[in-house]
Amino acid sequence: MARPVVASLKGAVHAPGDKSMSHRSLIFGGMAEGVTEIEGLLEGDDILATARAVEAFGATVQRLGEGRWRVTGQGGFKTPASVIDCGNAGTGVRLLMGAAAGYDLSATFDGDASLRKRPMKRVTGPLADMGARFDWNAAEDRVPLTLHGGGLTGIEYVQTVASAQIKSAILLAGLNAAGETVVVEPEKSRDHTERMLRAFGAVVDVTEEGEGWRIRLKGGQRLTGTHVAVPGDPSSAAFPLAAALIVPGSEVTVESVMLNPQRTGLFDTWIEMGADLTITNRRVSGGEDIGDITARYSALKGVVVPEDRAASMIDEYPILSAVAAYAEGRTVMRGIGEMRVKESDRIALMVAGLSACGVAVEEEAEGFIVTGGPVRGGATVATAHDHRIAMSHLILGLAAEQPVSALDPEMIATSFPGFVAMMNWLGADIGEGRG
Repeated sequence: MARPVVASLKGAVHAPGDKSMSHRSLIFGGMAEGVTEIEGLLEGDDILATARAVEAFGATVQRLGEGRWRVTGQGGFKTPASVIDCGNAGTGVRLLMGAAAGYDLSATFDGDASLRKRPMKRVTGPLADMGARFDWNAAEDRVPLTLHGGGLTGIEYVQTVASAQIKSAILLAGLNAAGETVVVEPEKSRDHTERMLRAFGAVVDVTEEGEGWRIRLKGGQRLTGTHVAVPGDPSSAAFPLAAALIVPGSEVTVESVMLNPQRTGLFDTWIEMGADLTITNRRVSGGEDIGDITARYSALKGVVVPEDRAASMIDEYPILSAVAAYAEGRTVMRGIGEMRVKESDRIALMVAGLSACGVAVEEEAEGFIVTGGPVRGGATVATAHDHRIAMSHLILGLAAEQPVSALDPEMIATSFPGFVAMMNWLGADIGEGRG
């Protein structure tokens, strides 16, 4: 017997602080000289791991209140007394390696079981070309590994995949490298690092080159502590907004969401699907565009997502596929092989979870296709301890005929502490890993 549809969702909420900017504000503050005041910091497990790492590298890190932190940097990193444990933070470990590579130090990086499965040579390769040395303490291309930094020389690096993590690691190393460091991006990736470096006093030159960018940075630059206001994370805002789109009668507003053009691909896609999505109160804060986003229940249609949009929404394909399950027709998502090397193989897990819930889905090597219709639900889905997989299936379950459960939901705290409380305040029924 089908259960009643969840009552409509109503209300206005704030998304947690942007994860990408939270990592960067702590790391840049630790590299800088002087005090960096941060407000709106995401206090998830991944960010707390980065805070501990920055402190281990010699900065003073203080929590002043909810989302309010102070980092007092000494103008550089020093050799830590113990292993840098980055937990599950892929962004944290890769940016920290880039930052640390520019200093005369040695540091061992490690993480949890999930992080130990994720590739590192995409970052250690170009850092080694600059002069950093790496000892692989277990399997090559994986943490744990030991970095020996200092004595770097700038390089020109042409990205083969749009990755803000790789670009950022190279630029951070380039701050303390001899000569000029250049990163060429044939396809644009997130530019939070370039924007925030300028806020910390660095000179970063960005020019258009075809469909991408050429980013140039001279070595020998010192960062100066500053004030950082972290806006709401669009990747986190996606979950309550998605719920509003698929649960009849819903209207949800998420306030103060970052609207950086390299982060809004999901919202563009939803609008193309027919979503009733409006943005109001647009403004600029900390060099980033922000605004309030309202989503209302919508009759959606499947679309072909442009492959060149992937870089601006690579983390949002799981929740997009959950929404696509309720859209009329096929939603085609291709050119997203990068999803297979995130916290988990997100393509395989979403395909398995959607299929278990009665959704028609086709898996491809570099993507998948979802055909929408009534969603049976009634499954308990595997998440491989991946927070986005868990949250996407819990949102899927809100409009399904039967409840959907997710295994290992405790990992949600890595990126979205307060997710369950927020959703239930809006009128959802999520508890103990069930949607």
